[in-house]
Amino acid sequence: MSSTCTCVEQTSEADLLARLDEAIAERRHVPGALIPVLQIAQGLFGYLPESALKHICQGLGMSYSEVAGVVGFYSFFSTTPRGRHTIRVCLGTACYVRGGKRVLETFKHSLGIDVGQTTPNRQFSLEVARCLGACGIAPACLVDNTVHQSIKPNNIPAILHSYE
Repeated sequence: MSSTCTCVEQTSEADLLARLDEAIAERRHVPGALIPVLQIAQGLFGYLPESALKHICQGLGMSYSEVAGVVGFYSFFSTTPRGRHTIRVCLGTACYVRGGKRVLETFKHSLGIDVGQTTPNRQFSLEVARCLGACGIAPACLVDNTVHQSIKPNNIPAILHSYE
């Protein structure tokens, strides 16, 4: 895998928090503002770091436990950095029976991470899906929004290479 490019200037946390402040200010008095603000924060940071959660609490006048409870409830939100690409390996019945577990193990070995983790270069995150609705083409996985079908463990290096 390639090294991280340093040709693009990174946005500082202070700049991201300032942009988050703008989103909070626009929605502060709107009922149900928490989820849209969390979505904006996750879009800005790529995940929800503790500093952003505390900032949201202060800006919306909510307790940390209220905000953390919402973040923990919805699987869309992540408090750990996510990869540029998310791989979801299906382990529904059809995929499992047709080798989904071997596919998952091969992804884990190839990436050097476990389910729920992200590669150190933040290129890939690995997750399990219970069903992708692709039973006829099992085993399947979803990389971002692309379904890969009838996967064999020896196909995985080519799949990963296509996203580098």
